[in-house]
Amino acid sequence: QVQLVESGGGLVQPGGSLRLSCAASRSIASIDRMGWYRQAPGQERELVARTSSDGNTNYADSVKGRFTISRDNTKNTVELQMTGLKPEDTAMYYCNAATSSWSGWHDWWGQGTQVTVSQ
Repeated sequence: QVQLVESGGGLVQPGGSLRLSCAASRSIASIDRMGWYRQAPGQERELVARTSSDGNTNYADSVKGRFTISRDNTKNTVELQMTGLKPEDTAMYYCNAATSSWSGWHDWWGQGTQVTVSQ
């Protein structure tokens, strides 16, 4: 079990930057994947970026080169640095923790933080 709390969302102009942070209630060192997802109104939740316990990272094609995910196992945090923001990045952003076991993947989610990119 892990509780996740996101922060750092807000309103930003196109081309601007934001840094999202996710704080976990316990050590994340053993959590297989930590990531960020987003969901815009009327759309399905989609993966933005994630980092594995072995250091691998994955990004959605739409954010490659603009977003960077980082994981700090000593502080139990995961951050998403977003640059070159576009209106289409507007969404609720959710932190995710996922662990694998014999029964499959187990997911935990934060409450989300709103990112709005607009003039």
